[in-house]
Order: sequence, then structure tokens, then C-alpha cells
Amino acid sequence: MSTTGSDWIAGARPRTLWTAISPVAVGSASAAALGAFDPAAALVALVVALALQIGSNYANDYSDGVRGTDVDRIGPDRLVATGKATPSAVKGAAVASFAIAALAGIFLVVMTSTWWLLAVGALAIAAAWTYTGSSKPYGYGGLGEVSVFVFFGLVATLGTMYVQAGTITWWAIPAATGVGLYAVAMLMVNNIRDLDTDAAAGKRTLAVKLGSFRVRQVFSAVVLSPVLCTILVAFAQPWALLSAVVALPSLYFAIAVRVDGAMQERAGMPPATLKTVFAGLSAVGLLYGLLLALGIAL
Repeated sequence: MSTTGSDWIAGARPRTLWTAISPVAVGSASAAALGAFDPAAALVALVVALALQIGSNYANDYSDGVRGTDVDRIGPDRLVATGKATPSAVKGAAVASFAIAALAGIFLVVMTSTWWLLAVGALAIAAAWTYTGSSKPYGYGGLGEVSVFVFFGLVATLGTMYVQAGTITWWAIPAATGVGLYAVAMLMVNNIRDLDTDAAAGKRTLAVKLGSFRVRQVFSAVVLSPVLCTILVAFAQPWALLSAVVALPSLYFAIAVRVDGAMQERAGMPPATLKTVFAGLSAVGLLYGLLLALGIAL
């Protein structure tokens, strides 16, 4: 079976790429609030984040595919598991994506003279690969959510701010936390959907460890608490209080409540019904990041 361009695009999982866009947007807006926005640095940071996310998706496809974890997968088809692409080809795509991220990251470091970020970038690539790709993948031990929060929340947001502004403010930390929580929620939807098949395959995700009821309660907290992060950010400047606490949360929080309600309503229903939850979460995650960036920049 030959692999088409649309197969490779689907394998990159476009609906997950907002997790790369949101932190760069919020980090750049945070730099702009200090009068230090650098369009070139922001663009390169976006390339790094997108390449890391795509590389992670291909690496996960490859590692789970060769382990046989995706044989009975409920979600979108994977390239290796369905035979649409050979394991070596998918592995090559992951390596190529990580190489692009590394080259762009080195270029960003040279641009901004932030040499210590080379170590952070190396850790990010290592974390992306070992999520499912090592002899003892930490994603199979329930630590995937922690990694996603750290690298697609704190590191991506604060790192983007730092390479432009040369500093990190206290209010950027809750902003990065909110971004990271939505990235965590996205992973949780996948793991809740795959709970039974992951358990059968020996993949001890957080969802498997907590069980269906408790993990859905955790999901509620993760999806709804970013509004508190927005309120904390608002206290950075009195003039931002009204827009951040009233206007911006009202636009995304209502959607977040609906997404959480949909998750709870589908308890005990076929896992495939969570497709709409994933779509809704992707929308609210991107909306949160863009609106929070707008509020900070203004």
C-alpha cells in the first residue's frame, strides 16, 4: 500500500497543532506587553514548537505501532498500525521533524544568544521520543500529562517570552499554566477514549490508573481551572482586570463548560463518541490561547 500525501498529513494530526500555536502566541504577547516583541524570534519559535509536536505525533505512531498497542485503536487511524506506511518511514518522518526543530532551535539560540536553551531543547526532543519510544516509555507509566504540561505549557510559553524579552514575569507563569492545562486535557481525552484498549495492551496511562470515574473528575478540574489562571494574569495590570476577568473568560469558559459536560455525559458510552469532545477541546484550547494572548498584548 502506497502512502499518500493526505495520509502523512493525517499522521501529523493537524488537530493537535494548536498546542504548539497557543504557547507561542501567549509567550510572544507577554513579550509584547513589555515592549519587546520580536517577530522573527516569534516565527522561529513557532517553527520549533510545530516541528516538535509533529515529530512527537510521528514518534508516537511509530513506537505504538511496532509495539502493537494501536492494533485495536478506536481513534483516528495510525500510519504504522494500519499499514499505510512502513515503520521505518514513519520513524524517518519523526527524526526529520525533530531535526527541523533542532535546527530551528539552534538558529533561535544564535539569534538571541540564549545558549542555555540548547539544553532545554535537547530535553524536549528526548522527552518527545521517550514518551513511547524507549525501553521503558514514561507514557506507559502515567507520566504523559506531566511531560505535556511542562514542555507544551511552561517551557514553550515561557521560553518564547524569554528569547524575546530576556526575562520572565510572575504573571507569565499562570498564563503558561493555563496553556499547559489545555494541552494536558487534550491528552486526557485521548487516554480516556483508549482506556480499555490501553489497559489490555499494558499501557498504564493516568486514565488507566485512575479509572473512568476518577479520571473524568480530574478532567473537569483541568478543563475549567484555566479561568483562574486568567484572573491571576489580570492582576498584573489594573487596566487589564476588566478585559481579562470579564470579557475574555466569558468567550471561552462557556465552551469549556460544554466540553466538560459532554465528557461527563459520555461516561459508559462507546469511546468513539468522544470524537466531538476532542473537537470541542481543540477549539477551546486554541481560543483560550489566542484570547489570552490578545488580552496580554493589549
